[in-house]
Amino acid sequence: MTNQESHAADHEREERWARQEEAASSAVRDIADVPAVEVITTAAVHLMSAAAVKLGLADEPDAAAQLDLDEARKLINALAGLITAGAPEISDMHARSLRDGLRSLQLAFREASVIPDPIGKGPGEKWTGPVN
Repeated sequence: MTNQESHAADHEREERWARQEEAASSAVRDIADVPAVEVITTAAVHLMSAAAVKLGLADEPDAAAQLDLDEARKLINALAGLITAGAPEISDMHARSLRDGLRSLQLAFREASVIPDPIGKGPGEKWTGPVN
């Protein structure tokens, strides 16, 4: 590599870093404009969606092949903790629909389990209480 090629590569790398830094700065500004309620509910919806996929509930022909109860349990536990902790902050209107979705996932988990957990010991029930 010649000196000129080396300088060109360095210049290109520095330009790429500058673009990445600008994109990161823009993302921070975008996040700053999002209300906390929206961040909490969006995170909850992502957890719900991931749990549904791991429970084999995806709208795909091979959804049952994606069944992974261990992963679903982790996601449902995280979701229950988030909803329980976030409910006072996001208003009853938002929390109610999230709780309904969580309950549906808990019931789907119980139905999908070959050996069901005892009542009160299923995923998320530490925070929500028994679901049956």
